[in-house]
Amino acid sequence: MTLWRIRATVDDRPGYLSVLTASLALRGVNILTVHVQPTERGAVDDFLVDAPDALGEAELIAAVERGRGRDCWVARSEARGLADQPTRVLALANRLVRDPDATGEALSTLLGADSVSWRPAPTPADRGIAGTSMVLADPAGGSFALRRAAPAFTPAEYARAQALVELAATVARRASEQVTLVLPDGAELAVRPACADDLSGVLDLHEGCSPRSRQRRYLGGAAVPQPNRLRRLLEPSRGLTLIATATDDDGAESVVAMANLLGEGDEAEVALLVRDDWQRRGLGSALLRRLTRHADRAGYAALVLHVQAENTPMLRTLRRLDLPGSAERDGTLLSLTVPLTAERTGTFSTPGG
Repeated sequence: MTLWRIRATVDDRPGYLSVLTASLALRGVNILTVHVQPTERGAVDDFLVDAPDALGEAELIAAVERGRGRDCWVARSEARGLADQPTRVLALANRLVRDPDATGEALSTLLGADSVSWRPAPTPADRGIAGTSMVLADPAGGSFALRRAAPAFTPAEYARAQALVELAATVARRASEQVTLVLPDGAELAVRPACADDLSGVLDLHEGCSPRSRQRRYLGGAAVPQPNRLRRLLEPSRGLTLIATATDDDGAESVVAMANLLGEGDEAEVALLVRDDWQRRGLGSALLRRLTRHADRAGYAALVLHVQAENTPMLRTLRRLDLPGSAERDGTLLSLTVPLTAERTGTFSTPGG
């Protein structure tokens, strides 16, 4: 028996696919997998089949045409073709997470393209598919152009390929946003934007902090927040969350700080949580500076911080940044406002400080 790939267009009408499969069965062809891709001209059926050795390409095409299939394409396949399409796409996605520069190779593997080229120019207006040609937008700029001899590309293939390109661009962007932070004592940490996958590390951060540190961060209590709340903090609808990670001697990475910038109207609220053993080492100041620069670039009018009046380390950090601002006190709570768009003159002061 020999493995073949068959692609044919069938009218999207009840019973037509069964006519095609019956025609193949009469020739002793065993269908191993089938993927149906809807198009404007009908359903494109992509088969992986096991056919008798005596059956050649011409006989397979004839069997498809007798089964009411049209625009038939047939090619020999290998055992690796037995892996189903979702598995292949997930494997390629995993490869791009590790190496986003392999986008061209991943596209070629996914689609069996004969050539993949990247153009630095903006994506042309004819992006999409045209027969055996495909043009994909690169979110990082430019576009990818793909070609293959046969068969023609389908809308489903275009959607899969565009999703892979966007994944690679996201991974590359996150890698470029990561910086190495060197603290005054020489310790090095990685600082980057947070994502949903950081949930477990952020939970460990909260559990590793003292109740006092958690209370100072959340004001209302010392309990570890529920995962749903932390998910919203990791990827706010407006704003930015940064995490700082440290690597121990065994190579294990752990989250040691989280800094949140949560946008609301033309202001953004800022909050910090630093693990106890990393406090008073300049980490909080460094994270606040980065959030302040981001808020300024994003066009927010002011930063707002809510701090317990007894939280001397946080107040000291704010004074060290030399940010102009004002404070209002309500019992034991200080609400601090730091303007970003006005002329920055003067120093930050707190009531009685």
